[in-house]
Amino acid sequence: QVQLVESGGGSVQAGGSLRLSCAASGRAFSSFAMGWFRQAPGKEREFVAAISWSGGNKNYGDSVKGRFSISRDNTRNTVYLQMNSLKPEDTAVYYCAQDKGYLRVVVTTQPGEYRYWGQGTQVTVSS
Repeated sequence: QVQLVESGGGSVQAGGSLRLSCAASGRAFSSFAMGWFRQAPGKEREFVAAISWSGGNKNYGDSVKGRFSISRDNTRNTVYLQMNSLKPEDTAVYYCAQDKGYLRVVVTTQPGEYRYWGQGTQVTVSS
């Protein structure tokens, strides 16, 4: 069983920054890709970013490219999401998730390919 715990959410003004963290426990963290997704009220869950097990491959949703950065520290079993130049439309609950595939090279954007999910952390950006 894997437990994922997000932290770092909060309220910030437009143009500001936040850094989200996701601490993992359970099966070998360093062997699985990790992803961040978000969901705003009344909207579907949206892919934000993902990083391969080694950190060598990364992928970003179009709406966050150039503003957000994903990273991981396998010694700390933690994945991060640095969010800069935040906009009101970034307001959502942010979830981290662990990929189903062991040592999978391809970084997937599909929620169905992630097996374990955190409880989410709220990010609110005011104009």
